[in-house]
Amino acid sequence: MSRICELTGKGRQVGNNVSHANNKTKRVFLPNLQNVTLMSDKLERSFKFRVSTNGLRSVEHNGGLDNWLLKTKDEKLSTRAQKVKRELKKAAAAS
Repeated sequence: MSRICELTGKGRQVGNNVSHANNKTKRVFLPNLQNVTLMSDKLERSFKFRVSTNGLRSVEHNGGLDNWLLKTKDEKLSTRAQKVKRELKKAAAAS
């Protein structure tokens, strides 16, 4: 399983460990990913995602999963999140 947030697209970053003697060695910064269950108000279902803690805060700030998915571009979202977004658009069009 790749270490990428399913909602924000945040992945690993590469940098250097820098010693006191200014020696540089490569290292990896991984996002803080959590397995969470988010509730969709319009679909009245819950969905499991692997989300970074920063992404989880962003979802809550935007008023929930439904608002977040409708505002976010498809390029950032995982295939599972894109599927939920399509379901939301169908439900919005039906009502």
